[in-house]
Amino acid sequence: MKTFTRDGVSFAYPVDWKLDLDDGGSGWTVTLDSPGTAFAVVSLRPDADGAGPVAAETLATLRAEYPGLDIEEVTDTLAGSPAVGHDLDVITLDSTASIWTRAADTTAGPLLVLLQVSDFDRERFEPALRAVLASVAIEE
Repeated sequence: MKTFTRDGVSFAYPVDWKLDLDDGGSGWTVTLDSPGTAFAVVSLRPDADGAGPVAAETLATLRAEYPGLDIEEVTDTLAGSPAVGHDLDVITLDSTASIWTRAADTTAGPLLVLLQVSDFDRERFEPALRAVLASVAIEE
């Protein structure tokens, strides 16, 4: 596993996944691409009004992209902090996919974690995605 650390946020990810950092604006976004169809996005959003609005904005974007989402609202924890988000199932042209979003407030701003995997790769990559989510740490 490799580790990403920035602005009091850290997480581990598999060594064979590609990390891309977008450092534009007031926050940052990391995209992790697996060797298959799975990916993760971790984004620090200091410009946002809180975890709730970030989760709602993410859901609105996903609804626009994937009409007919099966949506379950989730209250959870992220790095020991209260988190809100959604568990979503989507049907694409060639498969079904699962998407999990979690947003929590940090001292540096709201943090969003989005994970996605197609049913084709679920058995292979869901454990890695869940490990990325479980490894998120937030310094106070």
